[in-house]
Amino acid sequence: MNQPGTGEAPEAAHARSDSQKELAEVLRQRAAISAVLRAIANSPHDLQPIFDSIIDNTMHLCRTDWSAFRLVEEIGFRLVAFRGSPAVSGLWSPPMLREFNSFVGSLFGSKSPVHIPDLATHLERNFPGEAEREPISKVGIRTVLFVPMLRNDELIGTLSLGRHRIEPFTEKEIEVVTDFAAQAAIVLEITRRERQLREQQMQLAHANRLVTMGELSASITHEVKQPIAAARNNVIAALNFLRRNPPDLQEVSEALAAAVKDADRVDAIVGRMRALMQKASPRLDRVDMNEALREVIELTQGEALKNGISVVSQLANGLPIIAGDRVQLQQVVLNLILNAVQAMSAVTEGVRRLLVTTRQIELNDLYVGVQDTGPGVSPETLPHLFEPFYTTKPNGMGMGLTICRSIIEAHGGRLWVSACEPRGALFQFAIPARPS
Repeated sequence: MNQPGTGEAPEAAHARSDSQKELAEVLRQRAAISAVLRAIANSPHDLQPIFDSIIDNTMHLCRTDWSAFRLVEEIGFRLVAFRGSPAVSGLWSPPMLREFNSFVGSLFGSKSPVHIPDLATHLERNFPGEAEREPISKVGIRTVLFVPMLRNDELIGTLSLGRHRIEPFTEKEIEVVTDFAAQAAIVLEITRRERQLREQQMQLAHANRLVTMGELSASITHEVKQPIAAARNNVIAALNFLRRNPPDLQEVSEALAAAVKDADRVDAIVGRMRALMQKASPRLDRVDMNEALREVIELTQGEALKNGISVVSQLANGLPIIAGDRVQLQQVVLNLILNAVQAMSAVTEGVRRLLVTTRQIELNDLYVGVQDTGPGVSPETLPHLFEPFYTTKPNGMGMGLTICRSIIEAHGGRLWVSACEPRGALFQFAIPARPS
């Protein structure tokens, strides 16, 4: 018998065709997972695009007319994403919650795939309640597949797929969707843990800010009392000018303007304190780094003066407006300045000087430095300085610098320390100078 023109036996050609189909299925499955991973990368703080990507790609893998994704909650299965053909969407919207003891809830609760080739026949045999039978029948779905999403053998969600026609899912399709659901469950778990970690970091950073502001409370009280006293004196002066005969309105105006200026200063100090003490989610602000530093320097000025420290700032001109979380970046600088003040408070000889600098090398990273003339950092301490719970302070928590480094790294930057001669330490961080 003659062979095909390629010289390939029919059996070999058939095997090659099967291999090509299997390869195509593997590539489609990988493409689906890649799409979900892209959704995670593009939406790290919002799960909804991830849910939508999961069901869109599930429908694409098996060419279905309808798909839903539900997550397990204490009282049932909550709908988080739904896709259907226009005909289905126009007739029916799935309920947001399916209780565990409902007919459909029992199908969702299986830890193995549930395949129903003919839904109408299945309904007749299993006698669900009329309240459930009517909407299921109205949808017009004939073949359905329920695939569990498991985490350590614990049910965390369910993918539902449906077809308008009686077209049973093949074993291969069920296997592909089951594998995809398992991979999607891993991706969701990683995302959940990352969100949980971010929440814990946010709470820890907030606690650190409260502790830091507590350390500054005495100095800030003094800073607030000064403008309040000045405003009071200016208002008294304005009243005295009004009592003159005739009233000196020019002096009254100047005294009241000075009082307003003093009140604005108090408002600015309280506003900065409030911003640093608030518990808020990470934000992406337009940050003028020099302006942010000036606000922190003013907030810590009283603490520096109390310890006999002169504060000098050398802030470069023309720095770009960057994108970042203003409060978090200010928290880093606040921690570094207070650490420097505390380090210098023990120095008995020489000048106590704090230098805050900014600079930019060409178009690359923006650098911020906080340098002190304290005792410096010993070679033994240096490798451990940014480790959690490591502290050289008698009453320190050992978390301040760890939090600072995590904040800077979350901004795509780095934080480090170097020794200065003849004494002191220089803490610097660099963040990408991306225009906001």
